[in-house]
Amino acid sequence: MASTKNPVDVDADPPDRRGAKRDELLEIEATRALTAAEHALGFWPAIRQYPQATFWSMFFCLAVVMAGYDAQIITSFYALPAFQLRYGDPVGSGGSGHYEVSAPWQMALGMGNPVGQVLGALASGYPLERFGRRRTLAACCVWSIALVFVQFFATSVGMLCAGEILAGLAYGFYVVIAPTYSSEICPLALRGFLTTSVNLAFVIGQFVAQGVAAGLETRLDEWAYKAPFALQWLWPVIILAGLPFAPESPYWLVRQGRKSDARHALVKLSSSRSPPDIDQVLLGIEQTDLLEQELEATTSYRDCFKGVHLVRTEISVMVYLIQVIGGNPLIAYATYFFEKAGLNPSDAFNMGVGNTALGFVGTITSWPLMNYFGFGRRTIYNAGMVVMTVLLFIIGFLSIPTGNTGAVWAMATLMDIWTFTYQMTVGPICFVIISEISATRLRSKTIAIATAVQAAATIVTTVAMPYMLNSDEANWGGKAGFLFGSISFICFVWCYFRLPESRGRTFEELDILFQRRIPARQFKHYDLLGEGEAGSRVAKEEA
Repeated sequence: MASTKNPVDVDADPPDRRGAKRDELLEIEATRALTAAEHALGFWPAIRQYPQATFWSMFFCLAVVMAGYDAQIITSFYALPAFQLRYGDPVGSGGSGHYEVSAPWQMALGMGNPVGQVLGALASGYPLERFGRRRTLAACCVWSIALVFVQFFATSVGMLCAGEILAGLAYGFYVVIAPTYSSEICPLALRGFLTTSVNLAFVIGQFVAQGVAAGLETRLDEWAYKAPFALQWLWPVIILAGLPFAPESPYWLVRQGRKSDARHALVKLSSSRSPPDIDQVLLGIEQTDLLEQELEATTSYRDCFKGVHLVRTEISVMVYLIQVIGGNPLIAYATYFFEKAGLNPSDAFNMGVGNTALGFVGTITSWPLMNYFGFGRRTIYNAGMVVMTVLLFIIGFLSIPTGNTGAVWAMATLMDIWTFTYQMTVGPICFVIISEISATRLRSKTIAIATAVQAAATIVTTVAMPYMLNSDEANWGGKAGFLFGSISFICFVWCYFRLPESRGRTFEELDILFQRRIPARQFKHYDLLGEGEAGSRVAKEEA
């Protein structure tokens, strides 16, 4: 084990830091050995060293399951006969008995979750820095339990809308806390795997929601939509039971000056049989925090838009925003989309369940892509954008002929393939990127901004989608593929020029690369360790 002396204490070693020039700060110094060790650590050895970190990262992701579940269950209700009968209006002529929830009410209900997320995400910055990850999550769980009562006992659609908005405040916190916590408790080798678990949690929530809705599709009483609300009491209770045993983020503890607590948290996160060098890991956290303090003294939202942090915020916002504007609303409306495309309600619900199941498989498939085959974040994300764009245009062209049953099934199948591709690439890799690209001192705020922008875009699509798909409005059906395909192509162009490769980089390395303003397409091959070793050899020769 390394010495327990604090090598970054400015009082103990003032000449090296306080008198250093900025160019001298932008080098791998005391952490060179740790950085090289992080690069050399493989996936399975990292699992053996940090089994508790793996568990607690996934445990925190349970909160995201709630966010995915709530967003999906509301849109699934639009195709639920009992919900249509309770809140819908008769459509068609001749008294056919068919009901449809009007576009304005679909818009109002669907906006509850994203509106709450915008407010919750932006409000999360202060409590996360003031109270830490654990206590903030606990408070949000209590809030969620209370708001499920509002949804469950709602006596009107207006009351239900209010419950959705207020519950969404907690969901905004959840989608910030989970990736922030995951990225701060795991080593470099596990960062991609554990941060993609955030997307897996979303998919699990969507899958459970689709399965519950499909299972209750034949019921015509109020329990067809009340039982799904009641299920939301399960997750916060489980989280509250486990949180007292969860370690706090060591990065947050270091920023609070609680280094002994940070060391204790690292011990709890690692294996007792095959532990890492705790003192060296703590040194790396301290050095990264000190470097960022030297480069930026404060940690406000304003700092996210200053200097190189503006670039890091831009990247985080865009990779999250693309999830919405690149075609993801078609997943949220999958069951309703299938029904509007011509499938009967039973087939539509079955296709919806299959769609979310493929999303689950796709997210798991992203793990070997990153860890076994070694593809980078930029490579996977951009490849996904290409395939998704092509599929959206094909869906659009298939929708041109009307009354063709084969074309309807082909569109539904391509939607499933699109979902699998999305959940294997853009969906999970987004959470890896936003967890790596942002500076550690600004991470919760950068992710909060990206979440708020993404949720705001969701509000726009929530307004637009019912009018696109409803039979008494635009009735686009599969032609929506043309719109999202065009937007997806523009997003791919941005990705090609602006998205850097962060695979295999420690947080300190990423700080240095951004501060040096290395072009995005050069991140992958820029050798910080090599240049430092060459500089050391030159210095020795000159001496």
